[in-house]
Amino acid sequence: MKKLYIVILFSIIITNNLLAQDPQFSQFYANPLYLNPALAGTNLCPRVNLNYRNQWPGISGTYVTTSASFDKYIYKLKGGLGFLVTNDRAGQGTINTTNVSAIYSYQVRFTRYFSINFGVQATYGQKNLDVNKLTFGDMIDDRYGFVRPANLAGINSHKSFADFSAGTVAFSKRLYAGVAVNHLTQPDEGFIGVSNLPMKITAHAGAVFHLNGERGDATISPNIIYQQQQNFKQLDFGLYATKGVFVGGLWYRNNDSFILLVGFQKSIFKFGYSYDITVSKLTNATAGAHELSLGFLFKCKKPKPRYRPGICPIF
Repeated sequence: MKKLYIVILFSIIITNNLLAQDPQFSQFYANPLYLNPALAGTNLCPRVNLNYRNQWPGISGTYVTTSASFDKYIYKLKGGLGFLVTNDRAGQGTINTTNVSAIYSYQVRFTRYFSINFGVQATYGQKNLDVNKLTFGDMIDDRYGFVRPANLAGINSHKSFADFSAGTVAFSKRLYAGVAVNHLTQPDEGFIGVSNLPMKITAHAGAVFHLNGERGDATISPNIIYQQQQNFKQLDFGLYATKGVFVGGLWYRNNDSFILLVGFQKSIFKFGYSYDITVSKLTNATAGAHELSLGFLFKCKKPKPRYRPGICPIF
């Protein structure tokens, strides 16, 4: 069965009509630069986020995605500057994708309580295929099995490309909403022939309500996120609740899963864990998805520029 999975995976890879889909994280706002480049610098002070996701661990060697990001508001640049590195391993490393991005965001402040951020992102991507982990029909001997060398002519096991994205997000006193468009140039990432990475559109919105007055330590935050990448469409909606240093969350992903989240934030440190409970027909096979986030929100001196920090959730 393991060899069968690999053969099927490779068959999908080399199909020119491949419908690619970006990796995703369930702790959307714990990875803000991945969600929307316009969120770079919205914390004003330096911010570091580390994310790990193991999707469908019940099916050996499926998808393990990690990311690391840094962002800060730079007063001399009059905007937010961010860096993002993501890595996605599929099929026990059969396909390994790494993206390195630089991000800049600029804020237009309309009133004391309403601002709009605009962000641009430039990415260098590299995709690698480990052909040694694949099996082909010409390797089979009728008597001894997989003993012959494969004919790999025409297969490009390394692919590099440039990619560009943009986004915007608006903040009021309690509300926020944004749109991001990834892969504006739809770069070619095919190993055989041309396979363009489809454009991805992400729209997100939410609100933060204080339950004990503006200075209270208890809040609720309803949110909704819509993503579309070619024929793939996904709607997530959920609610965060905070009390003191603790955070809880419950999300629903259309016809696929429930997402449970627990986390806490103390001083500059924050940590979150979420689990995707699969409710589709794959329930018994996938074992859901585990996700961890680790963040550091550093302190810094805050002069009084015409810049308003964002109010998005931390997970």
